[in-house]
Amino acid sequence: MPGVRTQGRATTATLATMDIRAQVQQNAVADEVSALLAVVRPILIGLLYGLKGEVVREAGGSDNVKLLMLARLRRPGDGDCGICFEYAVHDAVRARNPMVLERIDDALTRLCNVAGDDVASILFAVEKTGSEQLIDTARDLVTDESRIRSGTRGQPAKLQKHIEGIAQAFRRPSARQALPYSISGLWKADLFIGHTDTDRWVGTTVKVNPSQLEGARGLRLGIVPATDTATDAPYLDERRNLVVCPLLYDGNFMQVFFAGWRIVQAFLTADAKMPEAVALDRPPEREVARVLAERRNYPVVDVVEALGAFAQPELLKTEPQQASVVLTRGDQIEMPTVIAPEALQGAA
Repeated sequence: MPGVRTQGRATTATLATMDIRAQVQQNAVADEVSALLAVVRPILIGLLYGLKGEVVREAGGSDNVKLLMLARLRRPGDGDCGICFEYAVHDAVRARNPMVLERIDDALTRLCNVAGDDVASILFAVEKTGSEQLIDTARDLVTDESRIRSGTRGQPAKLQKHIEGIAQAFRRPSARQALPYSISGLWKADLFIGHTDTDRWVGTTVKVNPSQLEGARGLRLGIVPATDTATDAPYLDERRNLVVCPLLYDGNFMQVFFAGWRIVQAFLTADAKMPEAVALDRPPEREVARVLAERRNYPVVDVVEALGAFAQPELLKTEPQQASVVLTRGDQIEMPTVIAPEALQGAA
């Protein structure tokens, strides 16, 4: 295995690849059961590949993990739904979904002072996915002239120069002192959103729970679901020094996605059996759970494949991608090879 130099010390690391799957709605929803089945399939795959590596190996590999064992092997995390929301926002921007893109563009140009026409998103995911660590940015988007606007005076910091230091700061508090003062809190970013034509970006925090929105030095944009406030338009929160961009509940893909998420959670909580009516009381949701319960003794990958015949065709398009990652021992990490997911097709 190759040695990787981190902060002046050598550590053992292995170069590996991680599969990334992005889903986006392509067509209008037909019958609700088929639409829910289409969403449930990638959720199950995501949970399967999120299991710890040693757990999967003990079960005979990911191809042999049965649906009932997924319910017993998985350890639910409080951030699961939030991570999905981050990916949904990122994909929507890259796919140029007007319901998301127009609101973010308004926030960037009108409130963040980031001029330009071509909005883009860079996913900065340093959270652990299963047992591996991933930083996903876009090599073709980050240039020598990419700068971060933080809402403070002075020359904006260069993103490429500090991207690895930001990642190190996420893992080790001692590394945060090495960041410039104006962006010392940028390690809390989930995305970098900006305009590629002007090469100006803002550190962005994405929270599925608006009450958890927090400001930090370097963060400029906060994306949350809309709440009952005086306005649902983007606005400046002077206390947090954040431009807040609420995303509206639009009654289409996000509603179906979160309904599918709830079905999977209820099903796994019930030990991969039919949940009680109090957990899922709507007939379409119960029908989807019944389809899953009837297949609890089959491997997850086989169940997902079988459900493809019942799911609404082409509701979701799955685009598998690979990112090169460096696996390290202990709490030391290295910047892995960056990747640039292509914009999803047919979502706008």
